[in-house]
Amino acid sequence: MKIVDHIKNAKGKPLFSFELLPPAKGQGIQSIFKTMDELMEFNPPFIDVTYHREDYLYKQHSSGLLERVAYRKRPGTVAICAAIMNKYKVDAVPHLICGGFTKEETENALIDLDFLGIDNVLVLRGDARKEDSDFVPTPGGHSYATDLLQQVKDMNSGKYLHEDIESSSKTDFCIGVAGYPEKHFEAPNFNTDFKWLKKKVDMGAEFIVTQMFYNIDKYKEFVVKCRENDIHVPIIPGLKPLTTKKQLIALPKIFHLDIPEELSDAVEDCKTNADVQKVSTEWMVNMCKELIDFGAPVLHFYTMSNPGPTKRIVEKLF
Repeated sequence: MKIVDHIKNAKGKPLFSFELLPPAKGQGIQSIFKTMDELMEFNPPFIDVTYHREDYLYKQHSSGLLERVAYRKRPGTVAICAAIMNKYKVDAVPHLICGGFTKEETENALIDLDFLGIDNVLVLRGDARKEDSDFVPTPGGHSYATDLLQQVKDMNSGKYLHEDIESSSKTDFCIGVAGYPEKHFEAPNFNTDFKWLKKKVDMGAEFIVTQMFYNIDKYKEFVVKCRENDIHVPIIPGLKPLTTKKQLIALPKIFHLDIPEELSDAVEDCKTNADVQKVSTEWMVNMCKELIDFGAPVLHFYTMSNPGPTKRIVEKLF
């Protein structure tokens, strides 16, 4: 079922959803199942599964020369989506990214997803590789999320990369995109970032999932601006509980977000990680209650495959 249909069928009742990381290469799917087992009591209608681009490792030869070898640390997004849908009978939402994939590889992944009966995709540009200061497009791939979105839309219309494909069947993906209540860090200003979001919706994006935030006023202002500018698709807030003091520095650095002074001061006063999680749980529960009152259609948690903190929050909302 499509995300927009799940929201419509909920008839105003808030839904809970979760995002999972594929296990690192060499690890089994049991870690995914363990996380899912702990969260299924909250009846999530869908589960997001992230995609990760290739990175590089350096292999040293006997001659002393180093060879740069591309590898994927977390492969398996499509297979994990299929396994989740088969075992738990919930919809899976795979992320699609530009970095690390050619247009041909993207088309083949979309064909596989369509064959599996997956109705939703979240279209993202994706991050730069660790060793790159800026995002570098893959040769033969897309540079921007709008280009990737257009490819999905083309396949929904029966248009494939090669015009000689006969009797091209149409896919029917419900397409989601990312939104940034505090703007994307590469955008020169919020209004420029917002124009690109508006373009994605005008192109056919049917729902928005926001970057994590800790100041609920940022989300509210973002939603109001969307509605004032004729963006009426569901806007799903992305949420991540704090679990350690280090995240006060790490999260703003990585995700370019603001942590309110009241929350950061409370976390700084904590003696242990357990104390941090207690403070964070209280903060997030209050945020969630306010989001529900504001009319957020889904509360979407970035679990980082660590279900405990999310579970403690959602239990207090039931």
